[in-house]
Amino acid sequence: MLLIDAAELTMTTGRVFAAAGSAESEAEIIAGHLVEANLKGHDSHGVGMIPSYLRNLGGGKVKPNEPGRIVSDSGSMVVYDGDRGYGQIVARAATELAIERAKANGVAVVALRNAHHIGRVGTYGELCAAAGLVSLHFVNITDQRPAVAPWRGSDGRFGTNPLCIALPGPAPDRPIIADMATSRIAMGKVRVARNKGEEVAPGTLLDAEGKPTTDPHVMYRRPRGALMTFGEHKGYALAFICEMLAGAVTGSGTMRPERQDAESVTNGMLMIVIDPSRLVDPAWLLDEIAAMSGYITASPPGPSGEPVLIPGDPERANRARRLREGVPIDEETWREIAAAARGINVLIEAPQKSA
Repeated sequence: MLLIDAAELTMTTGRVFAAAGSAESEAEIIAGHLVEANLKGHDSHGVGMIPSYLRNLGGGKVKPNEPGRIVSDSGSMVVYDGDRGYGQIVARAATELAIERAKANGVAVVALRNAHHIGRVGTYGELCAAAGLVSLHFVNITDQRPAVAPWRGSDGRFGTNPLCIALPGPAPDRPIIADMATSRIAMGKVRVARNKGEEVAPGTLLDAEGKPTTDPHVMYRRPRGALMTFGEHKGYALAFICEMLAGAVTGSGTMRPERQDAESVTNGMLMIVIDPSRLVDPAWLLDEIAAMSGYITASPPGPSGEPVLIPGDPERANRARRLREGVPIDEETWREIAAAARGINVLIEAPQKSA
């Protein structure tokens, strides 16, 4: 594994996207978002996405410097078209709009459609929680081969369909962020396992014949294997709901057969953002959140000996450690990033290996 200083990694990533045609401000936002995902332990959504993004850029599947636009506006309900802009840009713009409208109207529903890969969804929940708001984010994906099998099924029929629920936490720097794929693991984590030469946990993957396997390579062959949903039928139900809310209700489109195999990434996201001060006294709410969080985390550790955490704590612990020690990236992922950068005439120096 390589260990790379977060500031250096952010600067390098920004340089790549600037060379690929993004304005400096856009390159900084994309780079910051990707590296922040690495810092928080979500390497599946971090700088390892650079080769995919540049392939999509070369194929005309993503448009630099495209902010997206409002296509329907009724005050508290907005449809925002990403117009194939980088997801980190258009989803942030849609989220900032949702925050503004929720503060004005008490609640906002924003349907984001036609966005390139929006990255780590927790980022948008964090923006809402920092504004003192409660938010729900439902996401689906099209323009790829389906990766996740339905409960009782044996082949891929939809994407990893993440959801995020966020609200202010027991302290200003400790928001509650529940951000998860509805598959057992995100597809990017399969890529990371493949690049590291590791197997995935049992109960995560099916091979092309629908048989359980721990080999991540089944997701990179034809015919393709499939990820399984978490929580058996319960995770499947959530994945199904994400598909309908983010794909059908937003107008972004569901993973129908005619929207598969484009080898691109299109995300739809339905955001519901609520100003809780319209429902309850803010001071009482924060006291209630802090008291209940304290009560829950005071539960004595179980057999593992690890303390009870609230959603968002693992990411904060990862971030503190990786800021201190460096961001770990496997050598194969770094090779892929460097090769993709060379394709746009950017040379990346090899970082020092970790001990």
